[in-house]
Amino acid sequence: MSPVFWALLCAEGIGSLISAVLFGLDKIRAKRRMRRIRERTLLLATWLFGAPGALVGLAVFRHKTQHPVFVISAAAAFFLQAGLLVASAVLLKQ
Repeated sequence: MSPVFWALLCAEGIGSLISAVLFGLDKIRAKRRMRRIRERTLLLATWLFGAPGALVGLAVFRHKTQHPVFVISAAAAFFLQAGLLVASAVLLKQ
């Protein structure tokens, strides 16, 4: 595999961890009626290589599942990011 593939995979892992933590933290803050994380921040974390983590956060914490923008955005970002990984693996073979 190419170095680009491994760099993208690492970015995906780190971004997913951050995204999942943000969704969990926002759920905790919502329950405690504390200041929330902006929806813009959650969506940005999703699109910046955090789609798998966002999907995990949606499912595990059952948070933001009633908002179609989050469900559709996380799914679209996931497929885009997965396609980017596959394309980097296939096109940049060394």
